Amino acid sequence: MQEPEAVAKLIWTDPVQGSRREYVLTEGATVTIGRSSNNDIQIPEQHVSRQHAVITYRDGVFMINDLGSSNGTFVNDQKVEEPFPLFGGDTIRLFVPELHFAPAAEADMVQAKKTGSLALPAAPDAQSCLIVTNGAQEGQTIALLLETVTLGRATTTATWEILLQDQSVSRPHARLQRSSGAWHIYDLNSSNGTFVNNTRVAGDTGHPLTNGDTITLGSSKLLFRVGWSSPLPDNPLPRTSVK
Repeated sequence: MQEPEAVAKLIWTDPVQGSRREYVLTEGATVTIGRSSNNDIQIPEQHVSRQHAVITYRDGVFMINDLGSSNGTFVNDQKVEEPFPLFGGDTIRLFVPELHFAPAAEADMVQAKKTGSLALPAAPDAQSCLIVTNGAQEGQTIALLLETVTLGRATTTATWEILLQDQSVSRPHARLQRSSGAWHIYDLNSSNGTFVNNTRVAGDTGHPLTNGDTITLGSSKLLFRVGWSSPLPDNPLPRTSVK
């Protein structure tokens, strides 16, 4: 299998060390940015949320989406309200810290391999998970180890697998189902709807999920990741990790 080509790179100044940093993105890569160490790009600055933004590759273009951050994500000083395309020369601002999006060359990829700052596409059959990106459960990671998983509001009588501490989430709200290696999400006639990248999901047909998609249930936002490299819980029923 041919290795994907380097397409772009992100350049920023480390807020702690004051040094220049670079991260190279290849075709099909997904990259998260935030204050927490479980992000692909960690920016430990007080105005940056723990899970702040995600960059995905869609139809030949890198797109950035905000993950429900406290202070917002901006591209060339325009606030990102939905997936927003990135082009060479764009400036991404996480309220205060800035990252510059630029074309990448072969030499950048060679250097990125040495420093471990290279984003490659995930294997289609890699482990999938959900990461809560806002609210009281921000940063919690839920491994999708079952073929069918139901999400809903946390209650004492809940029978669904994923419990969300959010009064605007229905009881239950949505269902995730894997078939032929692909995940789909279905709305379960929820009061406030289920959205993927700000597009409402029809309950009967469902919506396919791809790496880096953002799922909105009520006021809660979750990130769908494939091939996430950090340790995942061993428990296939993630109820205990989110109660």
